[in-house]
Amino acid sequence: MRTFSFDRVTAVEEALSALREPRTQLIAGGTELVNWLKEGIEAPDRIVDITRVPLHGLESGPEVLRLGALARMSDVAADPDVRRDYPVLAESLLRAASAQLRNMATLGGNLMQRTRCPYFRAGTELPCNKRTPDSGCSALHGDTSTHAIFGWSEQCVATHPSDLAVALSALEAEVVARSERGERRIPAAEFHHLPGENPARHNELLPDELITAIEIPARPAPGSHYLKVRERVSYEFAVVSAAAVVRLDGGAIAEARIALGGVAHRPWRLREAEAALPGLDLADADGLRAAIDPAFADARPLPGNEYKVTLGQRAALRALRIAGERA
Repeated sequence: MRTFSFDRVTAVEEALSALREPRTQLIAGGTELVNWLKEGIEAPDRIVDITRVPLHGLESGPEVLRLGALARMSDVAADPDVRRDYPVLAESLLRAASAQLRNMATLGGNLMQRTRCPYFRAGTELPCNKRTPDSGCSALHGDTSTHAIFGWSEQCVATHPSDLAVALSALEAEVVARSERGERRIPAAEFHHLPGENPARHNELLPDELITAIEIPARPAPGSHYLKVRERVSYEFAVVSAAAVVRLDGGAIAEARIALGGVAHRPWRLREAEAALPGLDLADADGLRAAIDPAFADARPLPGNEYKVTLGQRAALRALRIAGERA
């Protein structure tokens, strides 16, 4: 780990000013940046602590639920209004990490995570286009068992690990970013960058921007659920996950939104399934399956991760039915 200078700021404007300086990194909970420093992924000259910047609140308004970017994962997961109205959000946070990490990690920091691809995180640096542009993708011809089945390119087959991002995608949330040029909103479903020809770009945040909040439309979603499939029942990253939001009309589905995690470098919305599900009876398992399975027609599994297609279909169906039972 290289030496660096350390400063602390207490206002958004000060944080944005700090970002003008090259080789500067912001730190909040530090549960991710410290790993980057130890693994040699980042080597900044300056680190700026933003934990005292007033972006911790949770505000419920008539149009949006606004979550401060520095709100702790544990605080949001424990909020009674979130637990009642947005269970998919609370569940995604509770399943994301241990209690100790949730007490440190922030919402904005969670979205700024980078892939857990073992080739990207390797102690001995290996060819990885995300880590060293134009060096190649070791995973493409290596162990692909945990890698993408959607949205990958010949440059990168990694997935994104955020559980929160999957729930936010299903809730149609927006990430609020601010720079000295002003404020803009990025759909949570599009915040993380698909690799294409430029896998070194991890997300849509620009170098001079800071996440200040996450906004969720004020449409309570008690009929929602986050399902996480992992290799062992501990705080592992998802092999596949599914976030479902369901609204019923009698026993039939009036609206459904489904996002998958662990299958791409961003939450993967099953748009085709969402269009086919309205009007189906929640008890009609065969009909639900017939609506969901074709959404995987564009999946491109790699040798070693073909199982994710079947697992993703089953996870989507189960999350949908659990969400529907709560609606």
